[in-house]
Amino acid sequence: MSLYSGKDKGEFMKRSLVSILCVSVAVLVGGCGTTSANGGSTNASSSTQASSTPSASKADSTFESGVLTTPDLKIEITDHKVLQVGEKGNEYGKKPVIAFWYKVTNNGDKEVSPMNFIFSITAYQDNNPNAENKLDVGSLPDDRFLSSQTEKVKKGGTVENAIAYELDDLTTDVDLVATKGLGSGEIGKVTYKLQ
Repeated sequence: MSLYSGKDKGEFMKRSLVSILCVSVAVLVGGCGTTSANGGSTNASSSTQASSTPSASKADSTFESGVLTTPDLKIEITDHKVLQVGEKGNEYGKKPVIAFWYKVTNNGDKEVSPMNFIFSITAYQDNNPNAENKLDVGSLPDDRFLSSQTEKVKKGGTVENAIAYELDDLTTDVDLVATKGLGSGEIGKVTYKLQ
């Protein structure tokens, strides 16, 4: 006997495949040294603390106030929410998540998609005194983007998407750290408060 009806099972499978793709890409990119609307209630504060640490070689790239700008792309975080297990956008999760809605713009001639978020930005919760605590990518928190999250963005075009990260606790702030590419240093960090 299946736990899901036909429609629920199809949605669950779509979400599962998307999650597997996101986690696979994050693991692959993480192994190389880098990674990468609305609904439900929010426990997250809308205020952020931004600290950008561009070096001279990264002067053409910034990550401040939830906006990552590089010569190739611009990612602008437009909203974020904490979604509890079972809440809309986290119906199938086993942990609370922090979900981010964002727009990605293609600034140059390189191929850009909404998935560039996970290649450019990594989420951390600094709750381990001995090691970095990189957060795992959760299920897609917004059904509107099930079929559009891998679209190729035209030069000068902008596409919306969403991403979620599984939280390890509900008190430690979440740091989003942006890097320019594989093996590059940090462009900047934006902190999202959960309380």
